[in-house]
Amino acid sequence: MNTAQRFRLSIFVPKSTQSPGSITSNTMSRATQLSQARASVDSKQCMSIYEKWASTYNDDLAESTGNYVAPVLAAQAALRFGSDNPAKAVILDAGCGTGLVGQALSRGGATIIDGVDLSPHMLKVAEKTGAYQNLTVGDLTQPIDALEDFYDIVMCVGTFTHGHVGPDPALREFVRVAKRGGLIVATIIDELWVSGGFKAEVEKLEAEDLIRVVSMELEDYVKGRGDKATLVILEKNSTA
Repeated sequence: MNTAQRFRLSIFVPKSTQSPGSITSNTMSRATQLSQARASVDSKQCMSIYEKWASTYNDDLAESTGNYVAPVLAAQAALRFGSDNPAKAVILDAGCGTGLVGQALSRGGATIIDGVDLSPHMLKVAEKTGAYQNLTVGDLTQPIDALEDFYDIVMCVGTFTHGHVGPDPALREFVRVAKRGGLIVATIIDELWVSGGFKAEVEKLEAEDLIRVVSMELEDYVKGRGDKATLVILEKNSTA
């Protein structure tokens, strides 16, 4: 993987369009929405929460109580390690939500981005960004409807968290759909890195000679809440 050329993105979090008064009055409901999403027990409940939250999700996470920096940090890493020419990189944004990762990648020069997410309502918001070529409803707890060895980069940001998606089969599916020599760039909320089985799954994939670990760093996630996440970058082996 050629990393000689470095791509940099400015840290960008969407500005809120709400007045200060509404920000104050809605802080509790936003915290409740995030807590409910992280407490989801199945995909149906999770989808119901995001159906209600989709229209204000970006504004909510842009506030000081949110400051959701993970999408840009992950996009920076993907473009830094993943391609000399981001305009030609074929990218999958798995769990794309409202399109924050796609927007960050697009500002960095990426033009060929597919997105998949459980929530049709979140995908409608993502479509309006203009960052994606294709958007598909899909459940990351199941096999991904994509060809093997297809994507240069597979992104997954904000999905490996409480009440959402576990490591198996998602990580193995990301490896399957990535090209040989392609990257998997994912955030895993810190509390679940070990206890949720993510560290063990990465080690298993490495032991099977499917991937090598390029980078593994603890980074800010939802900065306004003090949340941290492990930002892991994996490269699919040429023999996988």
